[in-house]
Amino acid sequence: MAPRLRRTRIVCISDTHNCTVKLPKGDILIHAGDLTNQGSYSELSKTVKWLEAADFEAKIVVAGNHDITLDPDFYNDHGPSFHNQNPQSPETCLSLFTSSPSITYLSHAAATIRLASPAGPHTELTSPRHGLWAFYYDAPQDPTSGLTTLWERIPLATDVVVTHTPPRTHRDETDERRAAGCEALRRALWRVRPRLAICGHIHDGRGAERVTCDLDGSPGVAYAEERVLPWMDAGEGNNKLSLVDLTGKHAPALANDGSDQSRPQLAASHPHQPPSNPEREAPSASSPVTTDTSVAGSPANEGHVRSTVGMGDPSSPLRDREALVGRMGRRETCVVNASIMKSRYPHIGGKQFYKPIVVDVDLPVWEE
Repeated sequence: MAPRLRRTRIVCISDTHNCTVKLPKGDILIHAGDLTNQGSYSELSKTVKWLEAADFEAKIVVAGNHDITLDPDFYNDHGPSFHNQNPQSPETCLSLFTSSPSITYLSHAAATIRLASPAGPHTELTSPRHGLWAFYYDAPQDPTSGLTTLWERIPLATDVVVTHTPPRTHRDETDERRAAGCEALRRALWRVRPRLAICGHIHDGRGAERVTCDLDGSPGVAYAEERVLPWMDAGEGNNKLSLVDLTGKHAPALANDGSDQSRPQLAASHPHQPPSNPEREAPSASSPVTTDTSVAGSPANEGHVRSTVGMGDPSSPLRDREALVGRMGRRETCVVNASIMKSRYPHIGGKQFYKPIVVDVDLPVWEE
């Protein structure tokens, strides 16, 4: 039986840089990093206190490049450049998050979050986690390069990916009109195809867009995308929420059924069936996708792989059966850059802020 899906509200923020902005109501709060300016204990403790007081059933936090004490290796090498007169303890700073009773802190790790409150949606999600700045990694931008080991570790069953940096060409354009995101992350998102990818870092890239992956196999194009639909912020310049609806209530439902070989009951779901109500059964496929026996040893009765996948090139990334078999219902990912800071240092005329971005998305209901 296909699982029940229920609307879940996720409030997305990033790049608050010591500011404690007003948060709208929701089920889950996600902060995508740059909580502070230089990661001092006093900065972090103020932010943790604010986050712990926020009324959400679950709160997920990752660090950003400004939160330098949360990257012990970086801080041991470069801490004196930032805190020469007042050295900080990375262990003590990290303990603010690891000992928090209400914050799930992720650093290159994955966690399954289950909402258990009787008053909540009772849904679950799986979520994983950046240069002289902290969390630096060597990310290849050459299309012929492989994924970094960091991004290869993202589980295929992931529902929500939270990173500080954006994927390349998606919500990563600077004011100089330069794409500053990570190409290796973009390819990893193509492979995983989560429902949501939440990021920040590039303040000018604040916003959201729905990215549809080309799973049919474009000739000669690795990790190709069919289309990108930008989000129009209905909350700009007024008192409305900055709402991204992925449930079909105010916009077409997200073409992503969460299917995965580890979730076999979802493998036959049809990604384009619009929801009829906030709590529904995942729809069944009206016509199965044909299986291609030419794909890397695929038997005729295994999975849902289009006959064009791989285009006959054994070296093509599109022959990645692990990412494709039984997961063809995962076509679309919504990328959200949730940067809050709008103005730039020295903030002449005072600091200015974007609104938090609120995402309504259908997630699986978990059973006791």
